[in-house]
Amino acid sequence: MKLYNFFRSGTSHRLRIALHLKGIATDYVAVDLRVEEHLKDAFKSVNPQQLVPALDTGEQVLIQSPAIIEWLEETHPTPALLPQGAAERAHVRALAAIVGCDIHPLNNRRILETLRKQFGANEDAINAWCGTWIGAGFDAYEALIAADTQRGAFSFGDTPTIADVYLIPQIESSRRFKVDLSRWPLISAIEKACNALEAFQKAAPMAQPDA
Repeated sequence: MKLYNFFRSGTSHRLRIALHLKGIATDYVAVDLRVEEHLKDAFKSVNPQQLVPALDTGEQVLIQSPAIIEWLEETHPTPALLPQGAAERAHVRALAAIVGCDIHPLNNRRILETLRKQFGANEDAINAWCGTWIGAGFDAYEALIAADTQRGAFSFGDTPTIADVYLIPQIESSRRFKVDLSRWPLISAIEKACNALEAFQKAAPMAQPDA
């Protein structure tokens, strides 16, 4: 399989984590967003949406990280990244969606480039913008995990789930936007637990060949 991605892309990062947790090796294909390689015809032929990541399975090209991660869970069910019960799965999916639906889209690169180029936002304004939505999402995330009296070292239980797959890249990008993470001690503890695992270490942005 070929993984088209960019080392600093949050969506690429979350997919790399899932792949490493599943023990699935891929050929790394770098798509450099810094020089807008994703907008060139060569990558458009891979993914018409011109976004990373994309996973070429050899039979088809999968796009959109949530869809690819669900595909991985269905086709490579061990180790599971979702719990067994329907209510528990809904809880984990909701945690992931706080990041994937409500935080990340608002600090995605193309949104920030629009703020810079069309609305004249400087870096202080960009950081304030990102901090607003990261803060709102992390406040909710922290409250939900605090209310879970059965939670272990991770976002749910004692092993990583898709919630952690989504959370860790968002923490990484939060630091780039100078967000003070000390106000979320439970999230910070989860990051420490995740970063002790080889799968998260191998998926980290600075561990990638294009970093």
